[in-house]
Amino acid sequence: MSWFKKLKDGLSKSSGRLVDGIARALGSGKLDAATIQEIEDALIGADLGPAVAARLAGGLKQKKFPDGVSGDAVRAALADDVAALLAPVAKSFAPDPAKQPHVVLVVGVNGSGKTTTIGKLAHRLTRENPALKLLLVAGDTFRAAAVSQLRIWGERTGAPVIAGADGADAAGLAFDALSRAKAEGLDLVLIDTAGRLHNKADLMAELAKIVRVLKRLDPGAPHDVLLVLDATTGQNAIAQVETFKSMVAVSGLVLTKLDGSARGGVLVALSEKFGLPVVAVGVGEGQEDLQPFAPHDFARGLLGLDS
Repeated sequence: MSWFKKLKDGLSKSSGRLVDGIARALGSGKLDAATIQEIEDALIGADLGPAVAARLAGGLKQKKFPDGVSGDAVRAALADDVAALLAPVAKSFAPDPAKQPHVVLVVGVNGSGKTTTIGKLAHRLTRENPALKLLLVAGDTFRAAAVSQLRIWGERTGAPVIAGADGADAAGLAFDALSRAKAEGLDLVLIDTAGRLHNKADLMAELAKIVRVLKRLDPGAPHDVLLVLDATTGQNAIAQVETFKSMVAVSGLVLTKLDGSARGGVLVALSEKFGLPVVAVGVGEGQEDLQPFAPHDFARGLLGLDS
């Protein structure tokens, strides 16, 4: 199955609701004020957010539909505008050889898919560049399952994994990992972290400490902070971005579990509000099911259109 087909299938819950809403709105066959308001409501219902929905629906007034106002034509017009809105934030991740080792801190709430994202990212990068030397760091030391899961990904990708005892100091682990990576001339260090948002003060202190100790060895580290978001949380993802931005310098977003949600449109709302790079999206459990973000494909899939 092609990646676009997998992405479109994954977005089917989101697109189904949106396609139905637009079809109902166009029942009169006219693109009048009432129809545009209904389309705006459908876009909000797909979690694109009120501001984006109003802009996209309002933009239909300026569109020309030489073949008549149909559901397909309106969805195609909306998809073009969504793709244009998302184009500035599409940025695939690649290690920077000038930052050897390139240090990436992966953050997010528990259950968002951080550990799996690290594994899938490592898989993709080593497949694209078999010579890449990377190190995985099990920094979520309070969850034994996360450590075990990362070890499995390490075996799959051939990457060594650094882990400590249960409840070990994550900052100390990150320090040891970067020391080893520098000594061994590694290219990339991917650091998993805890995500216990129910105790924000402790989490903020832990992340700040990790950043602080990394900078002792490399003033530029971490070179990237990727925030992993679970698409099923819908508009709550916006609050998560705001929370983590208050803790660390988030440099990019990864949106996971698009296939489990009717709220895939939240990616559009996130892009409009924060303008942060979207480095990858995920639609399944397989090794290949996390791929670089492609605005055109996402927009077409979200509107239930073929590529």
